[in-house]
Amino acid sequence: MTRLNGKDIWLFDLDNTLYPASNNLFSQIEKRMGSFIQEFLNLDPTAAHKVQKDYFRRYGTTLKGLMVNHDLNPDLYLEYVHDVDFSAISPNHALGEALSRLPGRKLIFTNASNVHAANVMDKLGVSHHFEEIYDIANADYIPKPAQFPYDDLVKKHKIDPTKSVFFEDSAKNLKPAAEMGMTTVWVKTDTDWASIGATNEDGSPVDFIHHETDDLVGWLNAL
Repeated sequence: MTRLNGKDIWLFDLDNTLYPASNNLFSQIEKRMGSFIQEFLNLDPTAAHKVQKDYFRRYGTTLKGLMVNHDLNPDLYLEYVHDVDFSAISPNHALGEALSRLPGRKLIFTNASNVHAANVMDKLGVSHHFEEIYDIANADYIPKPAQFPYDDLVKKHKIDPTKSVFFEDSAKNLKPAAEMGMTTVWVKTDTDWASIGATNEDGSPVDFIHHETDDLVGWLNAL
């Protein structure tokens, strides 16, 4: 893995990346999104689901769509949708050991909230490995893959993209990172939306995904 030589900044997405999608924690969040939209916009479940997915596709997050089109207070939404049962996540000692062997700095880069990220990291038992969480509020509620949060993260935390590795389950979110000079690792899941952008129109693989794995801990251990 010559592309990884000299890397000393490790950026990790959170949901379905730092923990497996099979834990189904994010499915709880998605259900909470749906119920919030039903109440907030007075919609039936089917209509609310359509709004949820449409805004996700068009704006990067459902939250951003609600803010743009309905003047939503983001704090109300984030508190509601992240009020989930974290018992699905258990301490991951193997992940902690793998993180401890990575040289240099480690940060979380997520479209979720700081509180949610902290809860997940605490349950996994890996909080002490990370120096910072860059969340959706830090990004002024502008989600990945918009360019702003990548630029802002790099500026605020004095990150050299060429010395950085970015792990992410949503393929399209890797493109801006690669264009900045980061090495990218696609953490593959079986969720349909996560593979959006992983191939060109002709079905060939995109050039901004440098590595891929469905086993984060195993991949880190192989370094």
